[in-house]
Amino acid sequence: MPDDKLIKSATNTLELEAAGITQLAKALDEELGSEFVKAVETISNAQQNNGRVIISGMGKSGHIGQKVAATLASTGTPAFFVHPSEAGHGDLGMITSQDAVIGFSWSGETVELSALINYTRRFNVSLIAVTSKSDSALALAADVKLILPRSTEACPHGLAPTTSTTMQLALGDALAIALLEYKGFTASDFKIFHPGGALGASLSYVRDLMHKGEALPLVPGHLKMSEALVVMTEKSFGCLGITNDQGKLDGIITDGDLRRHMNAGLIDMSAIDVMTSRPKTVPSDMLASKALEVINSSNITTVFVVDKDKPVGILHLHDLLRAKIA
Repeated sequence: MPDDKLIKSATNTLELEAAGITQLAKALDEELGSEFVKAVETISNAQQNNGRVIISGMGKSGHIGQKVAATLASTGTPAFFVHPSEAGHGDLGMITSQDAVIGFSWSGETVELSALINYTRRFNVSLIAVTSKSDSALALAADVKLILPRSTEACPHGLAPTTSTTMQLALGDALAIALLEYKGFTASDFKIFHPGGALGASLSYVRDLMHKGEALPLVPGHLKMSEALVVMTEKSFGCLGITNDQGKLDGIITDGDLRRHMNAGLIDMSAIDVMTSRPKTVPSDMLASKALEVINSSNITTVFVVDKDKPVGILHLHDLLRAKIA
């Protein structure tokens, strides 16, 4: 097949799947919206009662369900996947009456889901259906019916689940994010579930990486530069913070300031006469990734950490590099 036809095939697939997402978004603005709200409330109520979200589905829908369960769990909604075939062989014991079950099935007639559906009806477990057919066995049994619009599969034969699974995945993401915002799930909460790798590093706070205490290069403004330079050299940050009588940060001395005042009288000047006022600072509760933006946008390598106008730490670009944030 010529290269241009391969590219055309790929773009056609993406366009058809994008059309499915567009239909889904439109449906949420119409009849699907009220059921979506009920789904969020049902899941939230289950969590408040120490319940979890149990997701199930067969085949490609099952693979989507596993991803949705992982996304929910990582955003603060306890969830796990139960294979529908295993459910009928003992795994129904994983489900409690406090839980909420989400069943994924495009047709809504997946035989393997029968045991799970019957169990939820028998023990009054909330059931949310994600299907394209409102009159299917799954939808008719469910407490909440998330009916997906029928859209053209990207598969030219209309057989391989493509657009349909993309829509299922998108709806799962929409549920996870809506729940995240509904509960006020913060970046700090997010870090609890993502401590490793680059994502965990990017969710570190300035206070986690800054140097503090005796490491800070600080001198009072009245100190002579002959003594201030000794402190600046010992601390090895390439800068010096200047404080006033209240211990607040008044300014900063950098290599650039030294060059601008380089003359025979420099060592007899007071630090306050050499410093640059109103230096760039960051708070200790700022995300380290945000501090990196401040450092990059200000074209500096070091920034003082200030809380209530008082210096509590100092952060160097190298600290962010070591933490694999930069």
